[in-house]
Amino acid sequence: MKDKGLHSLSYGLYVIGAKLNGKEAGCIVNTVFQVTNENPLICISMSKENATLEAIRQTGRFSVSILSEETDPAIIGTFGFKSSRQVNKFEGIRWKELEGVPLVMENIPGYLICEPVNETDAETHVLILARVICAEDEGSFRPMTYAYYHEVIKGKAPKTAPTYSSNETVERKKGSKSYKCDICGYIYEGDISQEPDSYLCPLCGVDKSHFKLQS
Repeated sequence: MKDKGLHSLSYGLYVIGAKLNGKEAGCIVNTVFQVTNENPLICISMSKENATLEAIRQTGRFSVSILSEETDPAIIGTFGFKSSRQVNKFEGIRWKELEGVPLVMENIPGYLICEPVNETDAETHVLILARVICAEDEGSFRPMTYAYYHEVIKGKAPKTAPTYSSNETVERKKGSKSYKCDICGYIYEGDISQEPDSYLCPLCGVDKSHFKLQS
């Protein structure tokens, strides 16, 4: 099946936070949508591979931090391409605990605290229907769209994302070079060999040896 038509669907970027065995856990999702208005319900899509799904089931509650265009790309790299089973994703960033769950607070336009109501199996993912128990504005930041993430930040979808495609192509100007991070898919335009050895991927933080020249 050709999936190019799916690329026109609109998404945002969100950090989902919960507690796993008493410790902070979280991941990036791009599918959060409101289902009802009165006594509001939302729905999120979560990969079955994510530790955060286990955390939500343990906690019975989760947070949704709405990311903005001012969000540090390193936050996206950490929450999108690393596992809460191996690293503390909340270390070194501004966050707080509210209603028993962690919230990313870095340049966000708002956040939600939710309690799961129901789950629906979606093969590789789980759809979680949840009641919103708290919703707050945090500032005038513009919410980040998935299009902005791809076109401006030049990030790619992690393998656990519902929008992941192994056939993503790299568009570049004639005669220019492009290097792709083999961890997170970030595209570097130019000659990466001219960067110092201390250069790190702005998304996932790996060194420049992970960047491969695109043919």
